[in-house]
Amino acid sequence: MSVQNQSQRVTAPQIRLRKGGEPIVVLTSYHTHTTRIIDPFVDCILVGDSLGMVMHGMETTLPVTLEMMILQGRAVMRGSSHALVVVDMPFGSYEESPQQAFRNAARILKETRCGAIKLEGGERMAETIRFLTERGVPVMAHVGLTPQSIMALGSFKAQGREETDWAPIERDAKLVAEAGAFAVVLEAIAEPLAAKISASIPIPTIGIGASPACDGQVLVLEDMLGLSDRVPKFVKRFGSLGDQIREAVQGYADAVRDRSFPAAEHTYGMKKK
Repeated sequence: MSVQNQSQRVTAPQIRLRKGGEPIVVLTSYHTHTTRIIDPFVDCILVGDSLGMVMHGMETTLPVTLEMMILQGRAVMRGSSHALVVVDMPFGSYEESPQQAFRNAARILKETRCGAIKLEGGERMAETIRFLTERGVPVMAHVGLTPQSIMALGSFKAQGREETDWAPIERDAKLVAEAGAFAVVLEAIAEPLAAKISASIPIPTIGIGASPACDGQVLVLEDMLGLSDRVPKFVKRFGSLGDQIREAVQGYADAVRDRSFPAAEHTYGMKKK
């Protein structure tokens, strides 16, 4: 893939217009330094609430707070100049009412200066998505496996494996599109269903463990780089940085223990008179 040479930041309306066109490249990022590396190569950077699991070792995303999302959203924005930055709204920050969702979404947009927010839920969140978009908040939707609902779902299992289960998921995708979302993440949805949804709704679909027929794909950066110990089976690793880090740290530790580090040229000596 060639590096993008655009000086202007990608916007939510531009992503919306990519429906059926060139596939949309999305990765997560939570830090300034990783953002600077990936920014030229991607269309969209998702500051996901997965940071709770990736950065903080949480078992689920449920404990993630609004303040955590804003803090990492600011860090990502400092490292990005090209990609559309989308910040997840964490559990408990938008479900109560459209008014609650707007207050917290406005805070995210103001305090991070990101380009859009993402929230989970289909039919049950359509009213909220409409309320937000009518008030100028760009919304990326998220249906299928919704990690914030893990307590109700019981496990991180694929959705729509049986054709008899397709109708509610199709309805979710249709309603978030009608409500004004500019794109929708399809997570852990059986390939035939994800392909059918992608062909039937007018906004781009971003797959994660879904169909290659989606309009784009997203992965957790640490998963695809080999930094995560536990990854979903659908993840393809494009690097093995975990092994490289272990090797580098072992080399450093060995050098310290045998007193070969730091070398003389890397120390502060006395000034010559």
